Amino acid sequence: MRVRDLPLSERFVDHFADRGIRELYPPQAAAVDAGVCEGENVVAAVPTASGKTFVAELALLTADGPGLYVCPLRALAREKYEAFAALPGVEAAISTGDFDASGEALAGNDVVVATSEKVDSAIRNGASWVDELACVAVDEVHLLGAARRGPTLEVTLATLRRRNPELQVVALSATVDNPEAIAEWLDATLVESEWRPVDLRTGVAVGGDVTFDDGAEMAVEFGDGAVDESSRENSDGDGDDSPDDTEITAVLVSDAVDRGGQCLAFVRSRTEAVALAERLAADGLAERLGTESAAAAAGDEAADVDGTATGRQLADCLRSGVAFHHAGLRAGHRAIVENAFRDRDLACICATPTLAAGVNVPARRVVIRDQKRYAGSAMEWLPTLEVHQMCGRAGRPGLDPHGEAVLVGDADTEADLVERYVEGEPEAVESTLADPASLRTHVLSAIATGFAETEAEILDVFEGTFYAREAGAGGLADAVAVAVDDLVAAGLVRRETGEGGVEAYRLIATPIGETASKQYVRPETAERIVSGLRTAAAMPNATTLTVFEVICDTPDMQDTYLGNAERAEIYRFARANAGALTTAMDEADEFEAWLESVKTARILDEWIGGATVEELVESHRIGPGDLDSRVERAEWLLSAAEALAETIGARVPAVARARSRL
Repeated sequence: MRVRDLPLSERFVDHFADRGIRELYPPQAAAVDAGVCEGENVVAAVPTASGKTFVAELALLTADGPGLYVCPLRALAREKYEAFAALPGVEAAISTGDFDASGEALAGNDVVVATSEKVDSAIRNGASWVDELACVAVDEVHLLGAARRGPTLEVTLATLRRRNPELQVVALSATVDNPEAIAEWLDATLVESEWRPVDLRTGVAVGGDVTFDDGAEMAVEFGDGAVDESSRENSDGDGDDSPDDTEITAVLVSDAVDRGGQCLAFVRSRTEAVALAERLAADGLAERLGTESAAAAAGDEAADVDGTATGRQLADCLRSGVAFHHAGLRAGHRAIVENAFRDRDLACICATPTLAAGVNVPARRVVIRDQKRYAGSAMEWLPTLEVHQMCGRAGRPGLDPHGEAVLVGDADTEADLVERYVEGEPEAVESTLADPASLRTHVLSAIATGFAETEAEILDVFEGTFYAREAGAGGLADAVAVAVDDLVAAGLVRRETGEGGVEAYRLIATPIGETASKQYVRPETAERIVSGLRTAAAMPNATTLTVFEVICDTPDMQDTYLGNAERAEIYRFARANAGALTTAMDEADEFEAWLESVKTARILDEWIGGATVEELVESHRIGPGDLDSRVERAEWLLSAAEALAETIGARVPAVARARSRL
């Protein structure tokens, strides 16, 4: 099927042709046959790099009205926005912040790209533009199963469909175990395919040998020759007779570069990503790839972002043709790494798994060194879906004959790796809306926006959720009843008895509950802020540290890692500043978590006091990207604190002082 045969205007046909898109991939053709250009709901469950985004573009460009493209991540939203903005004659907009606004400025655009959180907050604040939508495309819809992000995506989709029953929904998913359940939920036709534009073979490396699922074998060379498994088995145990996982990874990367390809290497943590990149930097990969000058330019560009140790480490690695990528990097650093890799100026990115679900950075070979990560108390296997998404980054259309994904293992883990990741199927998507904290948040929203005044009406609002489809009406009713009781006990909702007596009442959001919903903070966050503001208002001299401690001690502020070496120092800091804190040290419900919040508050207070990024990163063992995210969240939570202070009539001037200095 040709693009020219589709119901697209000539300017779009020419635009895609200029980018080499003239023929549809089989999954794209199947989506057209399913009616994606005719207003039909479609769920496309196909592998990474199989053209899912083009399916969404077809729906949005042929829809009879404005469209919305929902992304799970801000970085991905920026990438998709740039793609839509490049379309001739298309007015595109992006919205990922300002949780206390309706986003009415977005009205009138042909395509709006936004995160599900932004769409949810716009609805809470009375956005009317969402009712004009003709089509909504949802990227990474399998993230319905994500703990924090999933419930918001689920409720937002259900709300949009409830408000506009004629809305076309096109959902894009990785291959999962139950795509038919998602399609049934959305009343959509399922397009399911294993087709990829570049064949992918997946294997396990044991010692110096890699065995792929297609029967191919490959030996990797370690200096004097290939290392086979017998050398590992005959080792005396000191590790000198056989390569460790890092050396196997390094050789797999070097081999791909020598063959003219690029690599992505996935490890379990930030520290490991940096360590592996510095190890690979010693191998002269830029010279072997022939990109010395471009890699040097990328390194210089990274060095100009800031003067942090992380920035210097990254710049040094970039000059050698490798990079590391994780959430602790600043957005500017991540963009440099991603762009340099897409331009083929870098040989390898060493990343944590978050990159696999983020931006589009395909490579010739993907090496997954670590298949377990620390999960609270023990090391746990990564989900199969997550590993498959990493593997799916292998193979660049038009550049590679095939993609290769290699899991690094040993004789003890080889069988597990093959069964779990090479031959295993990805997990089913399950709703996480039943999580009590998430359900309270969305029940409050339904009441505060006037969508529901009784528990029966709340059930009507949630009737269209994936959770309601999976759990049935009984399970949802019980969970909603508990959520309502919790909100009433917290003072965010009240029951107003009608003329019919006790049994006839309606649910009304209290002023605090209404403000919390509009400011897009969790009920627990609103409770903590209100309590903290009242305590601060009674203090003789509440400081900016006071209000930072209040907003940092909430579930909406990300935790800041507190190492054992820092604990004593933060403990001393908390004791020395006890008079400025709203929580006494012996009254903290979760002392360790509270100490983490004190650390974050201290960092923010030093930031507005004039400390530089470099100083804070060095003294508090925090990533520069982590600092940026904490500052951004503090701006949002201080805005919420100001609104809540006005709601309850609390006078805490330090809130405005802190906000004005951020």
